[in-house]
Order: sequence, then structure tokens, then C-alpha cells
Amino acid sequence: MPRLPARFAALILAFAPVFLQRRTWRHAELLLVGAILAPGKRTVTSLLRIAGLDRERRFTTYHRVLNRVAWSPRAASRILLGLLLDAFAPTGPVVLGLDDTIERRRGKRIAAKGIYRDPVRSSKGHFVKASGLRWLSLMLLAPVPWAGRVWALPFLTALAPSDRYCRQRGRRHKRLTDWARQLALQTRRWLPGREVVLVGDSSFAALDLLAALARRGLTCVTRLRLDAALYAPAPPRKPGTVGRPRTKGARLPSLADVLADTGTRWVRVAVPGWYGEGERVVEVCSATAVWRHAGLPVVPIRWVLLRDPQGRFDPQALLCTKLESHPLQVVRWFVRRWQVEVTFREARDHLGVETQRQWSARAIARTTPCLLGLFSLVALLAARLGRRARAAVLTDAWYHKPRPTFADTLAAVRRQFWREQGLLTSRPSPETAKLRPALREGIAYALCHAA
Repeated sequence: MPRLPARFAALILAFAPVFLQRRTWRHAELLLVGAILAPGKRTVTSLLRIAGLDRERRFTTYHRVLNRVAWSPRAASRILLGLLLDAFAPTGPVVLGLDDTIERRRGKRIAAKGIYRDPVRSSKGHFVKASGLRWLSLMLLAPVPWAGRVWALPFLTALAPSDRYCRQRGRRHKRLTDWARQLALQTRRWLPGREVVLVGDSSFAALDLLAALARRGLTCVTRLRLDAALYAPAPPRKPGTVGRPRTKGARLPSLADVLADTGTRWVRVAVPGWYGEGERVVEVCSATAVWRHAGLPVVPIRWVLLRDPQGRFDPQALLCTKLESHPLQVVRWFVRRWQVEVTFREARDHLGVETQRQWSARAIARTTPCLLGLFSLVALLAARLGRRARAAVLTDAWYHKPRPTFADTLAAVRRQFWREQGLLTSRPSPETAKLRPALREGIAYALCHAA
């Protein structure tokens, strides 16, 4: 089994209490190290090969960590969140990104799959359907010092089964907003003393969801339709008035009317970190209102309308359930959301999401959240490296990178693992030391089986 590097041991061992049996933890620890070192697919067999256990006869024991052994992924998520906050967001508001992604999987034994709109390949005028599993992931949006930008660090991911799956088993189908409410409220219970800001796209601009989260003290930032029905706050109730209290005042102009009005006062602001492009100057106008729809809760919001003076993107509107928030702060919170899509892409390219081949329901529900959480764990491991090791960037004569990406960070963590397996010597010696057979086979597998 690969040895844990001294500077990584305490961090990895923090997850040992999640497992009830020590032997199970040893198996899970090996799978974790193998998932970091393995290239290409992240099947259990490829993790065993990279660890030098290709001759292990009891290989099914490692499969049981995912499909049979009792351990709590929720407890692991809580530990991971605590470690991320200590490393990247020890103070200030905790900004979380929420989004769903489709894991393209086929097979009769994958019962929870469904047909969904592919958010990556679809556009406003082009609709693409995909068959697979839908995952809803909650990520910490925090600046990573050595990368020079915000990263989306997953810590809590849930499988949102299809409607057909629930009907076949006699269960009530939960909408995506229901899953979002559960994940957000779970995180709120884990962070009782911190301000939590939840950032999502238009899929989560639902009045029932916003009202439920606002009651628990969460600040929500999402997109807002330009034709949303906005009203003034309800006037004070006069003594002796008969009937139910009013929930709204006079109807306000829609945001589309505000956009078209030549008398609208716009303020120019500079937004740093605009979708990875650096600083962008935009024009904003903002006010407070009550968003209401018949039969749904009433939500007080601050709306922010923004447009580009150079016309490079269409005008858009945002909402924030914290009325006293500054418009520039709302925009800065929202532009962090794009990093969620970057994390999904990086997890597919470098961590083997969609390459695992588990078929049982429990293994499916555990494997993808573990691979997404591995993205955050790699960032935590890199934070324990030296400044020079973290800043190592793969550059060529034809390609220059000023800052390390996630691929560079993963390479730095792998390099530290390999160094302490037998490539690090204390002093020069005239005798040539041979590598251990398991280490030699693992390195050969990593070099020769890259795909």
C-alpha cells in the first residue's frame, strides 16, 4: 500500500472517524490515494493497479467499500467543509455555489437515470437531451491564493433521481428545488455562526425555495426574469381593518420597462474577476421590491439590473434576498458562480467522472460525490505543499501560463506522493537502491496506460 506523505497524513486521517471499522478505513484510504495517482479511468481495478495490487485475490473487498460497507458520506461532507473553511475562508461570508450536472451513463441496471436537458450542449435556440444521472452539487466559492482566482470546491453532492424512478418505487418525486432546499439547510445547520450566501442560476429562482431559505437566515443570489411581477411593500395595516393583512402594495414597473426607460439612472462600476476575464466595467441600477405570484410565498428582494456599455452581452437582472446588500457586492457574488461549471469540466477531464463503472444503487450514489469531493481534497493537499511546489506550472515554448491550473495542482500533489514512495533519498550513496516491486509496477502503469 502506498505510504502517506508526512505533510498529507494528518489531513487524510481526519476522515478516518467516518468509517466504523479500522480495516474498512485502510481499504478506503488506499482507494483515495489510488484515485489521486491513477490516470484515465477511476474504476476500482485501475486504483488497485496504480497501488501495485494487481495480483490481489481479495479485490472484491475494495468494491465493498462503495457498494456494501456502512459509512456516512454526510459525515465526510461535514468534515470536508470544515477543512475547506479553515484553509480558504476562515472569516467573512461563506459563499456557496449550487448547480446540477448530468453524468452520462447507460445501462439497464442504472435505475435512477433519466432523460434531461443537457445544460452544456443546449442553448437558447438549441435543445439537447441527455440520458444519465442528475447530480446536484453544493460548492464553496473561495479564492485560492496560488491560483489567483476563485475556485468552486465541492463538498456536498446528492443524486436527484428521475420521476420514473420514483414512480416505479412508490416514492414522491422531489423536484430539483426540493433537493436544493435540503442541501442548503443542511449546510446552514453545520454553520450556525457564519453568514451563508447561496448563489445559483435561474433554475433556483423559485419563490418557495427563496422564502424557505430566507426564513433560516440564508442570503440567496440568483437570476431574475425581466418580466417578473414586482410590487411595493404592503402599507401599514390600519387599526380596525377587517380581513387578512395585505401582502403587497402597488404594482411596480417591470425590469424590462426600467431597462427601456430613458430616465433610468445608471451607475458605472468595475467588477473584478468577471468570468475569468479580469475586471469588467458595467452599468447597474438597483432597488428593493416585493416579488409575488398567486399561491406562492411573498419574498422581499433587492433587484440589480446590469448592462454592458459596449454591448458585448445582453442586459440581465439579478436578485438578492438580503435587502441591504450593495449592488456591486451582489454582482461580485454572482460572477463567482461560473467557477462551478469549470469544476464540473475539470472533474471530468482530470478526476475520471463518468468513467467509473459501478452498477449497484449504493455504489452509484457514493462514487460520483466522492470524485467531486476529490477535487476539493486535492486543493487542500496542495495548500500543505511549499510555495515553490504549488506554483509549478507546466509551460512550453508555445504556451505560457502565468498561474497554475487545477491540472498543475494535481500534478504537484501526485509528485509529492511519488517522491515519498521511494524516489526521495536522504543522502548520496554509491549503491543503487532498487524500487519496491509494487512501486515499480505503479509507476509503469501510470506511464504506459495514460488513456
